[in-house]
Amino acid sequence: MKLIGLVSGGKDSCYNMMQCVAQGHEIVALANLKPPSGSNKDELDSYMYQTVGHDAIHFYAECMDLPLYRREIHGTPIHQEYNYVATDKDETEDLYMLLQDILKDHPDVQGVSVGAILSNYQRVRVEHVCDRLGLKSLAYLWERDQKELLKEMADSGVQAVLVKVAAMGLKASHLGKSIGDMYPYLCELNEKYESHICGEGGEYETFTLDCPLFKKRIVVEETQTVVHSDDAFAPVAYLKFKRCSLVGKE
Repeated sequence: MKLIGLVSGGKDSCYNMMQCVAQGHEIVALANLKPPSGSNKDELDSYMYQTVGHDAIHFYAECMDLPLYRREIHGTPIHQEYNYVATDKDETEDLYMLLQDILKDHPDVQGVSVGAILSNYQRVRVEHVCDRLGLKSLAYLWERDQKELLKEMADSGVQAVLVKVAAMGLKASHLGKSIGDMYPYLCELNEKYESHICGEGGEYETFTLDCPLFKKRIVVEETQTVVHSDDAFAPVAYLKFKRCSLVGKE
């Protein structure tokens, strides 16, 4: 089946694409939703989309040698009930319009790769959009054991680094560290505070610099740490990519 890969830059969307390919599917295009130009915002109050790291997403087109389609997020989370219905100016409609545009260029696409693990809010809305467009939503990570899943990601060659922290025990100093390096500590935080090892409770977000699907890897050359809230116990901070480059893989 030919698929559109929904990419936020995070580990989950990349690893789910890997699972899709392992199941014999083909990713033919990438889709990403980004903050509005001129908003000067890296982080939106979105229930649906990760936007931290959006300034490096354009590299994914060359990394995977695929067309990348992007659309600005103009909607907000208006319809917050469990069962979504099409709602004007809801952020879910931005996804609908993006996928609709891609289908014009790729009418043979039959499905969408989605990196949802535990968020019913996200899963229900992506499935709703897919149903309206006659597409199938493929979420191979759905409700997987998070401890097992994160280790599997790191061991499989997903080179993802933390780009946002927002939980007890996580600090700005953890930004830029890989999921492999952070794995023991994230397991420790799970035992202490029952936090989600894969960050499903918003504890942290990641950006994937390399994975087996990439033909080139992203090298981060300059970053800026932005502190949202300097809370003593659970500071909120994120990493802004100032300069990156691509390096070929042997």
